[in-house]
Amino acid sequence: MACDSKKEYFTRGHNTLKKSQLVFSNLSNELLQPRITRKYQLRLEKKYGMRRITTHSLRHTHCSLLFEAGASIKEVQERLGHSGIQTTLNIYAHVSKEKKEQTADIFAKYVGI
Repeated sequence: MACDSKKEYFTRGHNTLKKSQLVFSNLSNELLQPRITRKYQLRLEKKYGMRRITTHSLRHTHCSLLFEAGASIKEVQERLGHSGIQTTLNIYAHVSKEKKEQTADIFAKYVGI
């Protein structure tokens, strides 16, 4: 049985479409211990010849991609569960080269350059 099966969760009484749905959960829809997700990750890295990456690095990449996609700082803060927006800003609000260029283009267009 696949742990990520929406049908399986639904038969167990869990609605996976809720905003509060965990990404990594056990069959009781409870938070998995980090050592378990790490075990799965190591297995996938080995199977597909992927480079090693930490769970925290995956979280950081996810947040960076959210910003790249245009998510607001408030949306990302809520998604991460940070109690204050300053934490999110301090850790995750770095700007990629592409975003910097887009910002410069937006400003240039606005001032008529």
